[in-house]
Formats: sequence, C-alpha cells, structure tokens
Amino acid sequence: MTVAVKSSLVSSVQAAAEKAGLTLQAVNAGTDFHGQSTTVFQLGLAGAPERSLQLELSHGFDFDKPHLLPDMEAHLAGEAKRLRNPRPDCYVTLAGLPIAFGKFQWPFHRSTSGADTYIVHGEMGLADAGAHDLHAKVAASVTVTFAEIVPAMEQPYAETFVYNAIRKTVDLGQLEFLKSGNRQPVPVTTRFYSRWQKKFVFTETSDEERLAYLLRKVYWLSGVLGEGKPVWIADPRDAQYLNTGEADLLRMAGHEAGEGLMTVDGEFAAATPALMARAEQYQADLQAALNFTKPQFNESMRAGQANM
Repeated sequence: MTVAVKSSLVSSVQAAAEKAGLTLQAVNAGTDFHGQSTTVFQLGLAGAPERSLQLELSHGFDFDKPHLLPDMEAHLAGEAKRLRNPRPDCYVTLAGLPIAFGKFQWPFHRSTSGADTYIVHGEMGLADAGAHDLHAKVAASVTVTFAEIVPAMEQPYAETFVYNAIRKTVDLGQLEFLKSGNRQPVPVTTRFYSRWQKKFVFTETSDEERLAYLLRKVYWLSGVLGEGKPVWIADPRDAQYLNTGEADLLRMAGHEAGEGLMTVDGEFAAATPALMARAEQYQADLQAALNFTKPQFNESMRAGQANM
C-alpha cells in the first residue's frame, strides 16, 4: 500500500467502507485531468475480494461538512450491494438500452475552454453482449452555480446524478453510440433538479413504465449479461432515475415474481425462462431505442421538396 496521502482521509474512507461491508485493499496516489494529486482507493466486497471498485478523491479532500461522511457511507453501502450484481457497471435505460459505464476521470475538473463549468469525462458502452460493439465518449458538465447544491464535486456525491443525467440524455436521443468518435456533451442543468423538493428529478414515470423498466433490467442484466444470476432491484440510483422509491421497485418486482417472470430473494431478482422467452421483444426494443439516438436524414430534402 502506498501511503503518500492524508492519513485522516484514509482512516475516514476505511471506516465508511467497513461500515458498508467493504474492505480497503489498496491506497495509491493518482492525478486528475489537470495533473493535480488525487487519492485512489481500491475497495473490495467483504468475503468476495475479487469483486472490487475504485474510488478516487481529490488529494486535499476532507470530511469537514456535516453531511459529507454520512453521504459517503450511503454511497459505499449502495456500491457494496451493486457489487453483488453480475455486472456492477451495467444499467438499463427506460427505452431498453443496456449500457455499461467506465473510464470516468474523477473528480470533476474546471473547464479548459473558459466556460464557467465543472467537467467529468467518461465512457458509456452498449452492453448487448457484443452484438453491436458501440460506445459513446461523454463529457458531463455542471455549472459553478449548480455545483453549489452538490455536497462536494467528488465521485461519491456526484456519480449517481451524472450517470442518471447521461441515461436521461440518451432517452432524449441526444447521445449517439458509435464505434469511434469525439466526446459528446451531457449538460447537467437545473432542469434535472427541483429546488422546491430539494432532489434530482429526471423522469416522471407511471407504474406501467417502472414495471416495464424492471422487466428490461432483469432480462438484460440477469438473463443476458448475468447468466441468470440475481441483480439488485432496490437500487436508489434507479429510484432516482425513475423518480420513485426503492420500496416501490421491490413491490413491483414481487408482483412480477407472482407472474412467473422473475424470482425474488430479498432485494435481488433473477430472470426466469418465461422472461427470457420475450427475447424477441427486448431485442426489438433495443434496436428501436438505438435507432432513436441516430441522426435521421430528412428524405423530403433529398427529393428537393423542402422550402428553404
């Protein structure tokens, strides 16, 4: 273990990790986008150390505000459950695209273009078992003013809303999946935040839409990518994305278990053969959602029928 870092930061993260059921495997010095020092923590799931995650914080970060440590503990508790998923990096969009997040360069850095924003770079891949081999490089941006509502511009406090903002941008057809390409912008603006409710709001969904989402999630993340292993249903990251609560997601999963489409064990659910029999439908949903993200050429202009 490399200990060229603040001992107070290490001890705080280690205590939060242990409380969440994670073990501290390594601590190393890193650098951010501008070459400034960061601290990189490797955390493993207790009892299954091969299942691990990386947490990167600014070198000078300190838990000096009232909510910082509790929010860190909540983040790591969620990560510990997410690590039990067959593919902890994978999510699903409302329209039915399975995606995998990776290569995020935490923490946020100030824009180099002169804009008054914080930026974090990352990638999102289409997680369809390699059928298309497509991805999108993204640059999520937050204004300095908007950053004031975030406890800290660091990974544990921003990862959830950044991932959900990216999913929402995909839902709007504003991110394209490519084999290669330039970084695409994801503005994280006040349209995603309710100052009145003091929470992020990405999409207002009905029971029917949330149920369809859960079935797609279990189909892709358990059935296709997870070899039938269970996935975490009560994920607060999904609850935020769908503007609902974890208990509501569990209620719906229990109903579908009664219909024979998934098996539920606590907060986790696995796909059944009955759900996997719907493969044609979910593959069609994927293709339709993928087509929606592609720029469409106006055929009337090709025929010279447009008024210019």
